[in-house]
Amino acid sequence: MKVLQINSTCGFGSTGRIAVDILNTVCENGGEGLICYGRGEAPAGVPSYKIGSEMLVRIHGVLSRITDRQGFYSTNATKALVRKIEEYDPDIIHLHNIHGYYLDIRVLFDYLKKCGKPIVWTLHDCWAFTGHCAYFTVAGCDKWKTGCNNCPSKKDYPQSLVVDNSEKNYNEKKELFTGLQNVTLVTPSIWLSELVSESFLKEYPVKVINNGINTDIFKPTESDFKKRYAIEDKKVYIGVASVWEERKGLRDLIKLSTLLNENEKLVVVGLTEEQVSELPDGIIGLKRTENAKQLAEIYTAADVFLNPTYEDNYPTTNLESICCGTPVVTYNTGGSPESLAGGRGITVAVGDTKALYEAAQKLVGVKTDNTDEFDAQNKYLEYNGLYKELLEK
Repeated sequence: MKVLQINSTCGFGSTGRIAVDILNTVCENGGEGLICYGRGEAPAGVPSYKIGSEMLVRIHGVLSRITDRQGFYSTNATKALVRKIEEYDPDIIHLHNIHGYYLDIRVLFDYLKKCGKPIVWTLHDCWAFTGHCAYFTVAGCDKWKTGCNNCPSKKDYPQSLVVDNSEKNYNEKKELFTGLQNVTLVTPSIWLSELVSESFLKEYPVKVINNGINTDIFKPTESDFKKRYAIEDKKVYIGVASVWEERKGLRDLIKLSTLLNENEKLVVVGLTEEQVSELPDGIIGLKRTENAKQLAEIYTAADVFLNPTYEDNYPTTNLESICCGTPVVTYNTGGSPESLAGGRGITVAVGDTKALYEAAQKLVGVKTDNTDEFDAQNKYLEYNGLYKELLEK
């Protein structure tokens, strides 16, 4: 069984790590695979193909900011991808994030409608069925159910600074993404599967396969983290994100920090240098960790993980924290609460930083179990089973 995956990244970021974990699972079960990706570099030893170049990604991004046509450039790079797919001749084509300034979706889906191969498409956000945005909860917008126009999220990712082409994008995506003969959608959360059922993608079968993580890495991991930052005697709350964009709730963590007493400390991980420099006194701000083991050390050292996300699918940060023994407090939105069953954490109302803080205080001293439920190998065996099922059909 040969599985070709397409994603914006390979090996980094949540979706890039998921793609590699799926590849490893396929190979460990007698198959082979290739990851085609658009941004950054793939880890050494991972069978991969770079779509286009970083320069083309930047050009695509600039044009998108002017025209609001993310996904409609990189034409030649996408034609080269199609030739690579034909050369590799996979049994299964598995799509992940096809947004990210690296693909022309017209070229890709013209090929997919003709190739006759089974297609699995994992939706990691809502971009596939909107005219612009990847998430719409904060904007309170439900135009995606009937037809986008006058987008209230035009300046959110994928940002457009000039034109609003949400109506045109919606209509073209609806035409491109529907009518395929052999597509199975996968969502990592029940929440997203329910949204899909209200969208123009409702014609396709949907299977929920939760995200997984490497529980050999994300487990209780001793370190001198508290000693290095002179917080051995503090109750430590942490926030972690790969990118602290607006929807991740950094402003809420800053607001929460004003409630802390002298025996408590807030640590925020994954910040840019600029974000670190802008933090108020009293917050320990850290840039992205060098590797996952360092991140596991920080999760383990913390008493509670705070995830004030306003919009998320099924965040792997929750899983990572839980498997390191640290409970989670998150807002009751999207798919974020779905991993907290069984005493692993508390959900509070969106935007209620006081409730977020009070819930964190209640969880100090609680330890969660490293659970096989979140193990990537177990989770992604479900993909392997799905591939086999589709090939048998």
